[in-house]
Amino acid sequence: MAAPVAGSRIAPRRVPGLISLVVLVVIALVTLLGPWLAPYDPGAQNAALGAVGPGADHLLGTDNLGRDVFSRLLAGARTALIGPIFIAAGTTALGTTLGLLAGFRRGWLDAIMMRLTDLMFALPGLLILIVVVGIAGGSYVTAVVALIVLGAPVDIRVIRSLALSQRELAYVDAARTMGLSDRRIMFRHVLPNLAPTVTSNLLLSFVFALIALSGLSFLGIGLPAGTPDWGLMIQENRTILDLNPWAAVAPVLLITITAVAATILGDKVFERLSAGKELTA
Repeated sequence: MAAPVAGSRIAPRRVPGLISLVVLVVIALVTLLGPWLAPYDPGAQNAALGAVGPGADHLLGTDNLGRDVFSRLLAGARTALIGPIFIAAGTTALGTTLGLLAGFRRGWLDAIMMRLTDLMFALPGLLILIVVVGIAGGSYVTAVVALIVLGAPVDIRVIRSLALSQRELAYVDAARTMGLSDRRIMFRHVLPNLAPTVTSNLLLSFVFALIALSGLSFLGIGLPAGTPDWGLMIQENRTILDLNPWAAVAPVLLITITAVAATILGDKVFERLSAGKELTA
C-alpha cells in the first residue's frame, strides 16, 4: 500500500481562512461582473407586478416597485463594496504612514499626532459622520472621505505602538551605523516587519467601512433613492417583509457574510504573516 503523501491534507485550522478567501473571491467576481450577470435590468419597474415572493421568473422575487431583487443584489454589490475598498485603502495608507512617522521620529510630530487622535477618539464618530455628510448634501464621495479621516486614528495608534518597539531593536541601530537615512530605515526595513498588522488592519477597515456605508444608505444618506445598493435595499424593502422578506433579508445576509469572511481572513492572514516574527505592541 502506498504511503500517504505528506501535506496532502489541509490542516483544520486553515479551513476557516480558506473558506473566507473563497467567499471573498466569489463576492469580488460578483462585484466586477454583477451588471452583466443580472437576468433583468436592476432599475426596470413593473408596478403591475408589485412585490411578490421567489418564483420561476424571479429567483428572489421582486420589491414593491416590481424590480427583480436578485438583479439588484448583483448590481448593488459594486455600489456596496467599491466604496469600502477605497476607504480601507485610504485609511490604511494614511494611518500606517502617520503612525510610522510618529512612532519612529517621535518629537513634535508624535505629540501632534497623539493629541489629534485623542481628539478624534473623544468625538462621537457616527454623529460627526452623519452631520458632515448631511451638510455636504448627502454626497457619496463625502461619506468616503469622511470615513477615511474617522478611521485613520485607530491605525495611527496601532502602527505607532509597533514602530516605537521596532525603533529600539538592534537592526535599526545597525542600519543607522551603516549610514542609512531614517526614511529608508522606516519604509525599507521597519514597515515590512509590520506587514501582518497592516494587512489585518486593511481587512478590518474594510469591514468597518462596509457596515458604516450600509448604515448611511439605510438612513437615506449618501446615495440617490433607487440606486442598487445593499444598504439602501434594506431601507426600501423593510415595509414589505410580509410580501417578500427576501427583498430585505438577502442584502442583510450578504453584508453579514462579507463582513464575517473579511474578519476571519484578516485574523488568519495576521497569524500566517506573523509566524516566526515577534511583534511587541
